[in-house]
Amino acid sequence: MFELHRETLNDKTIRIIPDPDPMNPRVECETLGTMICWHPRYNLGDKHSYRNNQELFIALADYEDEAPFDLEAIEKRALRNAIILPLYLYDHSGLTMNTTGFSCPWDSGQVGYVFVTLEDARTEFSAKRLSSKMRERALDILRTEVDLYDAYLRGDYCGFEIMGDDDEVINSCWGFSTMADCLTEARSVLAA
Repeated sequence: MFELHRETLNDKTIRIIPDPDPMNPRVECETLGTMICWHPRYNLGDKHSYRNNQELFIALADYEDEAPFDLEAIEKRALRNAIILPLYLYDHSGLTMNTTGFSCPWDSGQVGYVFVTLEDARTEFSAKRLSSKMRERALDILRTEVDLYDAYLRGDYCGFEIMGDDDEVINSCWGFSTMADCLTEARSVLAA
């Protein structure tokens, strides 16, 4: 396996290498948001039964056929019941995802949404009402969740091995979404 980084510290060698079996943060981590995606070739985000964004917005709006069907009104009501960000995918020699979109109109486009209901956000922050700071914090959490999933899709997860005499592995840890976090942790392990 190739090395992303190698350095010597306290007579030990730190090797940063790609994680051979990265965790899917949508499956193996606690998440605040729900990630709903539709793509004809990839199974992305969280498991769901929504066939399209219309069904998702109807569910978020708690629409029960009370009035004539008005998709615009349903979307507005859904936005009052949840904090929602769009999800965009760039698919060219690999996958990458974000909430802001990509400049390439041929290999990218919106594939879904990440959201948290206001009820779940209030529970998370132990609040009866969400302040604007709490809403912004929820948006930050959703963006971070997308960043972690993006690192998973790109294959950026890595781990470290600390090598002793004769290149014997004396310590290791895996599951870092950035090389900087991995290296910081490896250095702290050696400093302890």
